[in-house]
Amino acid sequence: MFAALGKFTARRRKWVVVAAVVFTVFAGVWGTGVFGSFTGGAGFDDPASESVQADKVLDGPLGRESNDLIVLYESKTEGETVAAFGDAVRAALDGVPREGIARLDSYWHPGGQDRSAYVSRDGQQAYATVQFTSDDDQKQVEVLEKIKSDFAADGVSVRYGGVAAMTDQVNTLTGSDIARAETLSVPVLLILLVLIFRSAIAALLPLAVGSFVALGSFVVLRVLTMFTEISSTVINVITILGLGLAIDYALFLVNRFREELHAGADIDTAVERATATAGRTVAFSGIAVAISFAGLVFFPSRFLSSMGYAAVAVVAFAVVGSLTLLPALLRYTGHSVDKWRIPLGGRDRATGPEREGRWYRTAHAVMRKPVLSSLAIVAVLVGLGAPLLGVNWARPGEWVLPSNADAKVVGKTLAADFTTNPAQIMTTVVRGSSAPPDRAEVTAYAGELARVDGVTSATPTAFEGNDARITLRYTPDAMSDAARSMVHDLRATPPPAGTKTLLTGMPASRADIVGMIGERLPWMALFVAVVSFFVLFMAFGSLLLPLKSVILSLLSLLAAFGAIKWIFQDGHLSGLLGFEPIGAVDANFPVLVVAIAFGLAMDYEVFLLSRVREEWEASGDPVESVALGVQRTARIITSAALLLVVVVGGFMTSSILFMKMIGVGLVIAVLVDATIVRGLLVPATMALLGKWAWWAPAPLARWWSAYGFRETPERPYGEVGVPGGPDVAGTLTSPLPPAR
Repeated sequence: MFAALGKFTARRRKWVVVAAVVFTVFAGVWGTGVFGSFTGGAGFDDPASESVQADKVLDGPLGRESNDLIVLYESKTEGETVAAFGDAVRAALDGVPREGIARLDSYWHPGGQDRSAYVSRDGQQAYATVQFTSDDDQKQVEVLEKIKSDFAADGVSVRYGGVAAMTDQVNTLTGSDIARAETLSVPVLLILLVLIFRSAIAALLPLAVGSFVALGSFVVLRVLTMFTEISSTVINVITILGLGLAIDYALFLVNRFREELHAGADIDTAVERATATAGRTVAFSGIAVAISFAGLVFFPSRFLSSMGYAAVAVVAFAVVGSLTLLPALLRYTGHSVDKWRIPLGGRDRATGPEREGRWYRTAHAVMRKPVLSSLAIVAVLVGLGAPLLGVNWARPGEWVLPSNADAKVVGKTLAADFTTNPAQIMTTVVRGSSAPPDRAEVTAYAGELARVDGVTSATPTAFEGNDARITLRYTPDAMSDAARSMVHDLRATPPPAGTKTLLTGMPASRADIVGMIGERLPWMALFVAVVSFFVLFMAFGSLLLPLKSVILSLLSLLAAFGAIKWIFQDGHLSGLLGFEPIGAVDANFPVLVVAIAFGLAMDYEVFLLSRVREEWEASGDPVESVALGVQRTARIITSAALLLVVVVGGFMTSSILFMKMIGVGLVIAVLVDATIVRGLLVPATMALLGKWAWWAPAPLARWWSAYGFRETPERPYGEVGVPGGPDVAGTLTSPLPPAR
């Protein structure tokens, strides 16, 4: 199948390349319009959670009481007080259009709050609060963008805080982060590709396919927005992922194409065989990555589910682009793939099994004592993951922004300089089952809520039909352990007889998100593991190899999780990485890293085991085949990992902290997997399994021989064991080779 695809695209190379160029131009014009097509907002919340259900009730006649936007004023003249600049601020606030605004409160229009609460302790700052008519974050941003300039006052500096401003600022930073990441990564990628291939022509091919896929990802995402709501926060992850995977896949194919040419194949044969072998690896790797992302649909939050839909589509596009455009480009390039050589000295390619190579010797070293080696390496990985035991999970909030962002500055200023922080509001909805709740009982219940640690006040503020609203003010940081305990105690407080209660607000939303992810993550992991197991069985016809692969991939993830807790929650390396630790880790982080890193781990596993299988089928020696397979793939796997680190390292430069967490986590996971796991732990465990690594029960072995995804022969042209080579080996029909 893959050989036929390579042959077809090479034969029709003119039309394939023309279609790719036209599509790329279209993507640059129409696809980049995706930035204005996101209608799903951030979408971090679980629609079925208690906090979201409370928000739905508050959207009705009962009404919300929240401060969606907080506008902070301070004179540009040092030391000047509100008494001096207040008239300019009041005039500005009076001129703000009221369309889309349910309430605008300030020192001059205090609403239900004491006037003094709007002015800082030193009298030099003041704030105004806005509640929008809609609680949808994207709709709030649309209104904010229309009226933002109307808040300006002469001689006064203005900063915007609150959830609406935070969302607006995250959206703005997202686009600039992508541009900066690509500006930094593309030149580095080109240099690394030149160093890897020692040829400028060969280096340009993966970059060309990667650029095609990255731009095409915008088209894929824009099409998806026509059918479903996509979170505005997915664009960073998806575009960088598409670029990274396409370069990885192109690296495999170009490397195999050069091997075939160097072994004596003609250009057409080299294209066909590269697509049949490396292309098969790309297809299975793409399936593994797509499966990992498909697991995100287990999560009800729009952020995670839309990330799943978008990532599966983009991964599929990366595979299709790599298996169609690249073979056509290779056919055009031919032997010129080695032109414009860079004279760096040393070896520039593998000419066959290298029994003196560094990775060959290392593999034999760990396989001489496989039990000790396995236990030692597993102990190291578990030790790296140990810090995860003390993790404190958070949800995205203003903490994700850089320290100079308005929303973050406003939040810090309100907490430090004002007696009342208007952002620290929660709401309890009291719902009567068949009759309105008794007002006296609601008041008494509010008194009980006010006694909970961290709550400063709890006041009934509205009664409508069978519902009542209690507004609570609190002091703990919404992402702290104290806030988590506060939410637990509030929800554990018995409600009035005949009623049920719903609590909402940032601390409650954080508790609900963390609970949802904790409940669904094991199911996602089980789904990904089971389906990956099946895909790997289809690739190799073994029952034990897929199980081993899943376990080893989870170990590399564990090491990444522990490192992230150590770095971001505990604050180590914060100066080097440029962030302010908040004593917590975003709860979405493990989900995304499981999805991305697990798929990438399967990517490298398929590539490595495909080569090990080639050697196994030729020799039947379980130890030597592993050593040779590791040696023949180590350079390309480490190169692919390094290139991917450069791409996903773009996340590390992000201004948005939870994107930085994802970048650091992926870099650690990829490096650990490509070196410690693939180079050391895989050989040790393969030596433990021996010939049983390729075992399957006889009925499954026969079924796989008939229906498994296998293309033969798979060894480079002219090598022993390949038709056309000096010694033709028999084709195997069983996962176990004949005795030798």
